[in-house]
Amino acid sequence: MIGNFIADHIRGNNYEGFSKEIQQGIFLHREIDTFTDAHEVVRKSKRRLHERYRHYDGVIIDIFYDYFLAKNWADYSEIPLNVYTDAINKMFGEISDELPVKSQNFIKYMIEYNILFNYQFKDGIEKVLKGMNSRTKGKSQMNLAIEDLRNLEVELQEDFTLFFKDLIAHTNQKLKEIKHTI
Repeated sequence: MIGNFIADHIRGNNYEGFSKEIQQGIFLHREIDTFTDAHEVVRKSKRRLHERYRHYDGVIIDIFYDYFLAKNWADYSEIPLNVYTDAINKMFGEISDELPVKSQNFIKYMIEYNILFNYQFKDGIEKVLKGMNSRTKGKSQMNLAIEDLRNLEVELQEDFTLFFKDLIAHTNQKLKEIKHTI
C-alpha cells in the first residue's frame, strides 16, 4: 500500500532503498497506470472531456474515478469507507517522515482535509478540482469539471464500473507476478 501511494514520487529506479514490499507496491502502481492509460473505456471517458481540458482530461478522469470508487465503496469492500480511511490516515501519519518529501506534503493535505473519505461527495471533488486548477495557475480550468461530472455522471459511472471490473482482475494477476519476481 505504501509503495503504491508513493510511486508517483519515485523516479526511475530510485526505489532500490525501499523494502521488498514497498518496491512491489511501486511496481504495481506503475502497472496500474500503464493498464489504465491503455484501457479503451478510460480513453472513452477522456474523450468526453478532451475538447474542454485537452491534456488535463486524464487527471480529471482519475479524480472522477476516485469519486465513483468512494461513492460506491460498499460494492468493493466489506470495510466501511470511514473505517478504511481513518486507518489509512493514521498509518500514513505515523510513517510520513520516512517517505519522499512530495509524499509527506500530500499526506499532510490528505489527512487535514480527509481527502480519501471526502472523495465520495461532489463538494469534496469540487475542492480537489479547484485546488488542482490553482496548481496549474488556472490553465487547466479543472475548476469547471464539476459541471461535467454533474452532466455526465451516468455515462462516467458506467465507464468506471466497466473499467474497474477489468482493473481488479488485471491487478490481481499482476500482483501475483510481481510477488514472484521481486
